[in-house]
Amino acid sequence: MEHIDYAYTSGLDDSEIEDRLQTAQTGVLALSGDGDAYALPLAHYYDGDSLYFRLGLTEGSTKRAFWETTETACYVLYGTEETDDPRGLDSWSVMVTGRLDELPESEHEQFDTAEINRQFSPIRVFDEAIEDIDITIFELQIETMTGRHTPAQ
Repeated sequence: MEHIDYAYTSGLDDSEIEDRLQTAQTGVLALSGDGDAYALPLAHYYDGDSLYFRLGLTEGSTKRAFWETTETACYVLYGTEETDDPRGLDSWSVMVTGRLDELPESEHEQFDTAEINRQFSPIRVFDEAIEDIDITIFELQIETMTGRHTPAQ
């Protein structure tokens, strides 16, 4: 194993993590239940305090079933960037964990239609009829935020 390439990583500080949350547009939300995992690519909105997601849920959907059984959700953002470093790329990742709660209608005032369209990419519709989709805003109650990157050497 002595000829395997590797890269040292270091932690991102809080301001770097917040910057990634505010500038990256998508990540992967991981849910779990009964020993199974379910992960979905998703856009997010970070307001400096909370992380929000807009999900399209249908009756009996897999997303709904996993959301209902997940105690702690995990959201991962990641990426690579070109650098002048001979290795070619700087990679980074941010992981946020916490409880995922449906935002009550009474708290939707910050998410009118115009704001939803500004903060989230268009919702992806597959085989569902539009009228069968419940557009729901979820808030990730942040418990932990960590980040790593491969700094220039």
